[in-house]
Amino acid sequence: MVKVEDIQNYGKEHLESVAASASNLQSGVQAIATAYGDYAKKSFEDTKSFVEKLSGVKSLDKAIEAQTEYARSSYETFVAESQKIAGLYTDLAKQTFKPYEGLVAKFNPASH
Repeated sequence: MVKVEDIQNYGKEHLESVAASASNLQSGVQAIATAYGDYAKKSFEDTKSFVEKLSGVKSLDKAIEAQTEYARSSYETFVAESQKIAGLYTDLAKQTFKPYEGLVAKFNPASH
């Protein structure tokens, strides 16, 4: 038989889980937005530096060398930042659903 106190406690626990999940979601989204902003800023600065370097080049060979260096550097930065941001999304998912683990375990018959 289910008691009224059990229902009230479950409601309180659920409300606390929702609040914790929302807090985790907010901080995770903020971290992701910051990472995107940092990457965009770095990309802009790298492009600006490349254009400045390219404008001072006197020969076609040096221009191709500068372009190759820029492409390699941009690709490496893109891959590194993509992995970093993917990790932030993974952490966000884990942290957002972590508060619910206790509630699920409580009502999962296999965990008893």
